[in-house]
Amino acid sequence: MNLNKRPKGSFGGINGSNITRWFFVLPAMAIVICLLVYPLMSTLVYSFTNKTMTKTTFKIIGLTNYMNVLKDPAFFSAFLHSLIWTVGSVLGQVIVGFVGALSLNRIKNKTVQNAFRICAIIPWAFPAIATAMVWKWMLNGIYGFVPTSLMNLGFTNEMLQFLSNSQLVMPTLMFINVWFGAPMILVNVFAALQTIPQDQYEAAQIDGASSRQSFLYITAPHIRTVVGLLVVLRTVWVFNNFDMIYMITAGGPAGASSTMPLYIYDTGWTGMMVGKASAASMLLLMFLILLCVLYFLVIGRWEKED
Repeated sequence: MNLNKRPKGSFGGINGSNITRWFFVLPAMAIVICLLVYPLMSTLVYSFTNKTMTKTTFKIIGLTNYMNVLKDPAFFSAFLHSLIWTVGSVLGQVIVGFVGALSLNRIKNKTVQNAFRICAIIPWAFPAIATAMVWKWMLNGIYGFVPTSLMNLGFTNEMLQFLSNSQLVMPTLMFINVWFGAPMILVNVFAALQTIPQDQYEAAQIDGASSRQSFLYITAPHIRTVVGLLVVLRTVWVFNNFDMIYMITAGGPAGASSTMPLYIYDTGWTGMMVGKASAASMLLLMFLILLCVLYFLVIGRWEKED
């Protein structure tokens, strides 16, 4: 007699039954459908309609919304601003976080290491609105601490308008985002550095390898996959970032800091053109998917080489 055999439809066991499997999977599937699939599919459907915020009825108009978006100069301006914002922010975060992690890894005192890591996470401990409001106050062109200090110290002859000057606003926002995002890169890269076997460095030192050669042939290959994944995540996050820019400049002055999320928001909520905003959202989604595919192709090649 087989004592391990369970009646059909019974619960329990490592394999369980079809009922058991669906019992555990369905809640997760319901959450995914509600929070991801339904909004995505509704946005896709609306992008082919003339839906607005002022009417409950709408009709299919095909690719008209996509054509209107691609003919809109504001769309390309926002897309260009998003590219500048993303490249500058991610590049700055990676450089600052990477250099910080390498420097922190050279500290031998564990107490100092842990204290520095805790301090580095402070920007992430504050809500986005608190961070935005503090920086907005510090950079205010009338009474802000930073413009006032620069003028009092003689670096400038007048109060710099960091947030109302079209030439300064994007570099200023990118600086704030680097300050905000670099600690995450630092902590993750530092954690990856701890996984590198120290005997490889000792062997390289015995063989006469320089510090540069140790970095290129030991450190870089071990952490490049982690750095690559961080770049993917930060690129998607920064490109879709809405709250930081909206709360500091709201896309101003005169659209100089308007990015794709702000363009979609203004089109859908201010302009009440839900169909056109949905089309812009789908174009942004397709661009980010293509970007992620290229990233993962490169990362996949790195993993094969390892």
